[in-house]
Amino acid sequence: MTTFELGSATAKGGFSNEKAVCDKFNNWETDNEAQIWLKVMGYDTRQIDFVTAIHIPTRMKRTDVERLGLKESYEELMRFKKADAQLRIMITIGKIVKIENLSLKKANTDADYNQVDKRRVETYQEIWEFDDNVAFGLKLFTGEIDPTSHLEKIKNKMLRDKRRMFLDELPEDLRNKILNFFSENKILVVTDILKGRGGLSANWILVTRYNRKDDTTTWILKDINVAMNFFGFGNVRMSPRGSLYIGRITMQRKGGTPDPTKLQFKIKPCELFKLRK
Repeated sequence: MTTFELGSATAKGGFSNEKAVCDKFNNWETDNEAQIWLKVMGYDTRQIDFVTAIHIPTRMKRTDVERLGLKESYEELMRFKKADAQLRIMITIGKIVKIENLSLKKANTDADYNQVDKRRVETYQEIWEFDDNVAFGLKLFTGEIDPTSHLEKIKNKMLRDKRRMFLDELPEDLRNKILNFFSENKILVVTDILKGRGGLSANWILVTRYNRKDDTTTWILKDINVAMNFFGFGNVRMSPRGSLYIGRITMQRKGGTPDPTKLQFKIKPCELFKLRK
């Protein structure tokens, strides 16, 4: 099977950052990896006239959005834009311009986690419309609500961490409401945290893994729907440490600084390389 058919390969040199990937697309006529990526995306490179790749930063100004000519409001785009860096690729074939948004994930050889979304519980409540009971349980989980001030409600005075509660420490009814919500709305949740919505949602995900020892980069490029099916595959269940698994996705309290009480979702990008087999 060819590299194009697999959508993955190992190449000489490092290109794990956004600028390097943009440069490769912008030099697509002479860059081997860029030509393979375009073929993976379904393009015949013999028919392409021009390719322009630009880096979409995590934080954008209104003027940046206006220059891209996107239809959604600034607020709407920022709410549903993916938090990780993206590339916006404009492919010109004749008079037709195709746009592909690519989400880039840099993976470590030890398969460390990579944050894919992080927000306050109330922001997720606005987006996903879960009820106040679920919100209350999640705020206890993140520590946004101090559990020691609600001991009469939660009936649990033996907390492992007095700053917050783990799912297995929540009252059973609250825990079940959270598990039920994420089970019933799994597709919505997985789509929003990996793909996003609107003009800056991701069409593709590119995972790169740089090996400093031999100066090579292993990469895999997959349609975002394939990635969502892969990372979202499996049950919604409580982890051994009292966080939440949504398939291969982990939901946990952010912790640390800044934003210690935000809710975050994480994946292990290296796991996507299993799709090479």
